[in-house]
Amino acid sequence: MPTLAKMTCIEDLRVVAQSRVPRMFYDYADSGSWTESTYRANERELQRIQFRQRVAVNMEGRSTATTLVGHKSAMPVCIAPVGLTGMQWADGEIHAARAAEKFGVPFTLSTMSICSIEDIAEHTSSDLLFWFQLYMMRDREAMARMIARARDAGCSALVLTLDLQVIGQRHKDIKNGLTAPPRPTLANIVNLMTKPRWCLAMARTRRHSFRNLVGHVKGVSDMKSLAAWTNEQFDPRLSWADIDWVRQQWGGKLILKGIMEADDARLAAEHGADAIVVSNHGGRQLDGAPASIEALPAIVDAVGDRLEVWMDGGIRSGQDVLRAWALGAKGTMVGRAMVYGLGAFGEAGVSKALAIIQRELDVSMAFCGHTNIQNVDRSILVPGTYPVAPT
Repeated sequence: MPTLAKMTCIEDLRVVAQSRVPRMFYDYADSGSWTESTYRANERELQRIQFRQRVAVNMEGRSTATTLVGHKSAMPVCIAPVGLTGMQWADGEIHAARAAEKFGVPFTLSTMSICSIEDIAEHTSSDLLFWFQLYMMRDREAMARMIARARDAGCSALVLTLDLQVIGQRHKDIKNGLTAPPRPTLANIVNLMTKPRWCLAMARTRRHSFRNLVGHVKGVSDMKSLAAWTNEQFDPRLSWADIDWVRQQWGGKLILKGIMEADDARLAAEHGADAIVVSNHGGRQLDGAPASIEALPAIVDAVGDRLEVWMDGGIRSGQDVLRAWALGAKGTMVGRAMVYGLGAFGEAGVSKALAIIQRELDVSMAFCGHTNIQNVDRSILVPGTYPVAPT
């Protein structure tokens, strides 16, 4: 029986999560679109980047602390918004938020979460750096209400995802017949019978639907009506004028997620974003797109210090966080690493994932000759192993 004490890396947590989470929900988190080439490239291109080891350097008094859009964070990491987190582990978003609160990093709740904005606020304290992620929907009235709910719940930043105007073709989800709650097909029933711990925990909670939407959107009172609503709600007409509308509705810190081109980064700065996330949606949208780390340097060069540039995609270790930071990312979003920890051991697993990442970041930074993350730049990297902005 695997134990938390034996988990030494994120891959250890992934293996346990795969054995404990029903296939349809594990595959939802651990897959990409189409051929999954971009999904795999996110990890592969990070691993190509090599560090320069320094010796005879005082390694005492190390710090990985930073600020993210003005808020203190234990390291340049925040928990990314992940849909259906509450299907990885019962009440999963609450458990992940509690782990983030104790660790001192921000937690971002997805619009498509199982636990609601209000659930998170009720089960955490004001110490939590609580952010909310929003999709652009056709129903502007519903969006305005959701933004107001996030404000009322104490969210200090809004993360607007820009790369989901249409949904990428995710073959595993199609084959699994992904639904929440699980669709009672023969294959899914057989698989659920092999996950008794998961089934028992789900039987003990009332949180089984998309609680940010059910009961909050006109005409959506159950999963059937929700499915009909969401199928027509992602807005393919998204424009920068819509982003201005969201910023005016919100009035607080605005983070734009899904930027992969320097021109879009410049537009984000012009339209008042406080931060952008260089992201290809974890390889779940446009297959064949570059890895996030490949797009990062050109975007950093394009916007300079006009806003904060962060990155997500493929981060499975503290070394990956260090690589992104060295190339100019002032923060990173971690999704799958959190999901693996949650699916494996619940809240304790998320805490373990964060501890693993910080330990790897801290030690690797020291081996590269630094004791403070704020002093790290690309000089810690071996030339020729990392991407650079085109000249």
